[in-house]
Formats: sequence, C-alpha cells, structure tokens
Amino acid sequence: MTAPESLRAPAGPARRSLGQGQAPVVAAVALGGALGATARYALSLHWPTPPGGFPWATFWTNVVGCAVIGVFMVVITDVWAAHRLVRPFFGTGVLGGFTTFSTYAVDIQKLVDHGRPATGLVYLAATLLAALAAVWLASTAARRVLKRRQP
Repeated sequence: MTAPESLRAPAGPARRSLGQGQAPVVAAVALGGALGATARYALSLHWPTPPGGFPWATFWTNVVGCAVIGVFMVVITDVWAAHRLVRPFFGTGVLGGFTTFSTYAVDIQKLVDHGRPATGLVYLAATLLAALAAVWLASTAARRVLKRRQP
C-alpha cells in the first residue's frame, strides 16, 4: 500500500538536501547575530547609561548600524555578487544583532519611569530621524563613491 499523493515527499529536483535548504541560512543568521549582539553588549559595558540619563550608547549603536546597513546594501546589490549566505550573516545577523531597537524602546520607558518624559520623547524622535538619515546618507554616499570609481 502506498501513501496518498499529498503525503509523499517530493522527488527529484524539488527535494533539497539539508545543506541547500534553510539550515545554513539559519546558522549564518545565528552566528552573525551572536557576533553583533556581543559587540553591542561590549559597547554598553564601556559606555553605560546612568539612571535617567540619555542612552548615548544605544543611540549611536543604532545610528552607526543603520549607516553600515546602507553601505552594505549598496555594495551587495550594485557591486558585488555575494555568496547567498553573506546577506543573512552580515545584514540580518551581525547588523541585526548589533542594532537594538528593542533596547531603544526599553530606554524610552526607563526615561519616562525616571520622570524624564520630554527626554524620552526627544530620544524617540532623534533616534528615528538619525537612523533613517544615516541609512540614506550612507547609501547615497556609497553610490556616489562607486559611481566616481567607474570608468
């Protein structure tokens, strides 16, 4: 007796080996995320935020991370035919682990809890604007530099 058609595993090219499927992508994201989060944690240890103080380490982590994402995306889309695991490793993993918009939200709540809602609001807006400006400026600058280098 054979299994019904809907329960049979695909045969031939539709069936992928573990090495060709999602496992390498998940591993690349996990490894990159561990590296990025470790770098962010190290930065927070060297630049701690006092209670009720402006969270400069988180602010600059997010702004710098967004700028690097802007340059990275230009390089891998306009210049370099990267290996299929480069974007998951570096873009999603390293930079996703390094930037920390969840801590940004917690920092806003901490500022409000410490009686500094105006600073929390400034931080909320400044981070959003600075992060968007950083990715736009970095990607624009990268494209201009690359355009000048072409014959």
